[in-house]
Amino acid sequence: MRAVRGCKPEPFRLTPPISDDSVRARLFNDLPRITLEKALEEVAALIRPANDVYYLALAERYRSVRRFLPDLLKHIRFGFSPAGKGVAASLDWLQLNLTRRKPEDDAPQEIVAKAWQQHISREDGSIDMGAYVFCTLDALRTALRRRDVFVLPSWRYADPRIGLLDGAEWQTARPIICRSLGLTIDAKTTLDALSVELDATWQAVAARLPENPAIHLSENADGKTELSLGALDKLEEPNSLLQLRAAVADLMPRVDLPEILLEIAARTGFAEAFTHVSERNARADNLVTSLCAVLLGGACNTGLEPLIRNDNQALRRDRLSWVSQNYLRDDTLSAANAILVAAQSQLELAQIWGGGEVASADGMRFVVPVRTVHAGPNPKYFGTGRGVTWYNLISDQFSGLNAITVPGTLRDSLVLLAVVLEQQTELQPTQIMTDTGAYSDVVFGLFRLLGYHFCPRLADVGGTRFWRTRPDADYGKLNGLARQSVKLDLIAEHWDDLLRLAGSLKLGRVPATGIMRTLQTGDRPTRPAQALAEFGRIEKTLHTLTYIDDESKRRATLTQLNRGEGRHSLARAVFHGRRGELRQRYREGQEDQLGALGLVVNIIVLWNTLYMTAAVERLRQHGYPMQDEDLARL
Repeated sequence: MRAVRGCKPEPFRLTPPISDDSVRARLFNDLPRITLEKALEEVAALIRPANDVYYLALAERYRSVRRFLPDLLKHIRFGFSPAGKGVAASLDWLQLNLTRRKPEDDAPQEIVAKAWQQHISREDGSIDMGAYVFCTLDALRTALRRRDVFVLPSWRYADPRIGLLDGAEWQTARPIICRSLGLTIDAKTTLDALSVELDATWQAVAARLPENPAIHLSENADGKTELSLGALDKLEEPNSLLQLRAAVADLMPRVDLPEILLEIAARTGFAEAFTHVSERNARADNLVTSLCAVLLGGACNTGLEPLIRNDNQALRRDRLSWVSQNYLRDDTLSAANAILVAAQSQLELAQIWGGGEVASADGMRFVVPVRTVHAGPNPKYFGTGRGVTWYNLISDQFSGLNAITVPGTLRDSLVLLAVVLEQQTELQPTQIMTDTGAYSDVVFGLFRLLGYHFCPRLADVGGTRFWRTRPDADYGKLNGLARQSVKLDLIAEHWDDLLRLAGSLKLGRVPATGIMRTLQTGDRPTRPAQALAEFGRIEKTLHTLTYIDDESKRRATLTQLNRGEGRHSLARAVFHGRRGELRQRYREGQEDQLGALGLVVNIIVLWNTLYMTAAVERLRQHGYPMQDEDLARL
């Protein structure tokens, strides 16, 4: 390799007319053949074969695994789906043979892939116990991720199928679920209505096509129609808005963050939502002060140390530690947040900003520098380290409705579904906006079934596939886009399964983050999952058509997403301690600290809205001219 790196041949360019023999002759003229062959041999020796399973490296740790594996098999209860029966058989065999001096030679082979076979099978027909152990653990890890194997009980690795409505319970709940979601028990009525809606949307967009300068249709080399969408022009801020913003800012009081927390606590009583973990009526003197201090320490990521005052009973170290351990929990943080959201929604200015029907979701990343299983890698956001994503749901009134902490970065939009379904405020948004990301037909289908409109921003519509329900319909110049047809028969065949899934999600019987595992067999989608994807294609096409047709929809989506980015900028400024890194090792600690951050950000938003409303009213009393359009963008 060093010989190759040391050679500096004249540069030459490969072009199609040059024959293979000519290239070789030129190459070997600049670089001796023997040198190149030796370099290739060294490279081949260094490269790991494609089917290598790292067994030689793993074998060095067999003693460590051998010590804990018997206890793991004895004390951890595993459950298995049909796809996990092979792993079950191997674990049972290990439990019987792992401690034997001479294990049986009848080890189950279902999970043994070709890459492992060469390490497991010996020439005399016996098996290498170490190789079989690592092969089984490798299969167990994969099966746990797919939920072909699950743990009883477990928060993270539970059986996702537990809780689905079934039998007589489903028969009783079905009419109620259908009424609440605006669906019908028979598939035909709902699908006919959707088919009419989709056809009418195609017709309307096609009719307005000559008046829409943002849409550009062209034909590619294969003769297929391609769509491109022009970018939105920047929305300029008029002088009246700039002047109003400056006038309001001049009237805003200048206070410190602790004062804001104490004032909002006095105005809203959100501190009453914090109850003792075991003694529900336990209240200490000046508990509000202690609670605000603990919230501040978590939100600012400074810890309690800077807030301790030995001359103040409410701020003594033991008091703050007691409050932190007994009052800050997921349920109390959610209850306090609901009080703040309700207070925000009553303010005139917040109602001008939005009615609460729209919300957006986006993730905020935090590096986690401590060792923990509740963090994941992503070089783009965390460099060589690991981190978490704090996924927020933000209303069009700037209030944070809910948040979920996930290890690493998001894999799909089902985290969004969970953050929507699990929010517990009085606002019930039905239009959910997200930035461009990984969304699927299944996600569109789930949102539509549950009564929501999933509205991701479409940064590049060129590769989007459009669908129709009426093969013979004429959509003019858009016919080239409407090439695929939805399989309505497949949806109708599995309609009851889709209703049962939606009802189970709506009632909180199954977690949204694990629902995809109920729709898959191994890596293949089940028939109900395929039906759900077909259903989602109707909703995705409706969204895409209205998105490209309506500039106001595109601008409203961008405006709402910008609100979320502004809120995240505020959260980043608040979370300034310890270089802005999250240093909690356990999931509960991460959720509680980021829950405190979300609560403090909502307190700041509410305080700002209160005083901005007061400033607007003062300006009105003095005859200041203002327009509703400016107030909506204030």
